[in-house]
Amino acid sequence: QVQLVESGGGLVQAGGSLRLSCAASGGIFSNYGMGWFRQAPGKEREFVAAMKWSYGTTYYADSVKGRFTISRDNAKNTVYLQMNSLKPEDTAVYYCAAAGRSTWWLNASSRNQYDYWGQGTQVTVSS
Repeated sequence: QVQLVESGGGLVQAGGSLRLSCAASGGIFSNYGMGWFRQAPGKEREFVAAMKWSYGTTYYADSVKGRFTISRDNAKNTVYLQMNSLKPEDTAVYYCAAAGRSTWWLNASSRNQYDYWGQGTQVTVSS
């Protein structure tokens, strides 16, 4: 059973940076997709970024392109989300997710592609 644990959230001023971490255990295979989603109060959970665990191909939501970077450390079984130039509208609970099906990348931004989810970490950006 795959388990995902996020960390690194917090309170930051607009324009600042944070790095989120997602530690994976229980067996992440090379063809897995790893994604970050976020959910603001009263809104649906939305796609932020994703990557293929082995090849490093990345996908981003338009709202975060050029500001956020997803990466991984295979040795640590950890996926990161580096968030720069943060805006108040980035405030949300951020979730890490893992997709085990081989065709997840065909619709990497869809929540339905992901089989495992972490508990979430709060990111608050003050203006």
